[in-house]
Amino acid sequence: MIQEVIVVEGKNDIAAVKRSVDAECLATEGFRLSTEALNRIGIAYKKNGIIILTDPDSAGERIRTILTDRFPEAKHAFIPRAAATKSGDVGVEQASVEAIRSALAKTRYREQVRKEEFTIKDICAAGLTASADAMNRRAIIGDKLGIGYANTKTFLHRLNHYGVQRKEFDEAVVQLEESND
Repeated sequence: MIQEVIVVEGKNDIAAVKRSVDAECLATEGFRLSTEALNRIGIAYKKNGIIILTDPDSAGERIRTILTDRFPEAKHAFIPRAAATKSGDVGVEQASVEAIRSALAKTRYREQVRKEEFTIKDICAAGLTASADAMNRRAIIGDKLGIGYANTKTFLHRLNHYGVQRKEFDEAVVQLEESND
């Protein structure tokens, strides 16, 4: 059983997570983030800790940002967009059991200490920006590292604030290059 409470957006997301793992879940009830929902999440945060698992879309990212600001020591799990899309609908509820388990296995903390291990030069050298397939490359590397897909600026922020080590980043880039050969 996962000790932390998994925070998702809605009831269908809770059902998908419960099919995948033994864990307690709470819903934000979408972007509304009612006072009642935030209070329930706050109690779970203090008691057991939380894992934020929002949809891999812009609304999910906004919810993640709000929750991260309010609960800075929360853990984060990211399902790749491709693994959370079915019939054009994107969300945790669309993800397979394996995709949810994989995301939860790669859970990361947002580090409070500002670290600048990675720079835009690293992103450019890895082909993660300013190239035709940069979006796809960031999605693949983000999945390998457990930090999800993001635009270049957010991806760099996640590299520096979610405990990614230089060695694991370099290994992920090498694996991507080898798979393209």
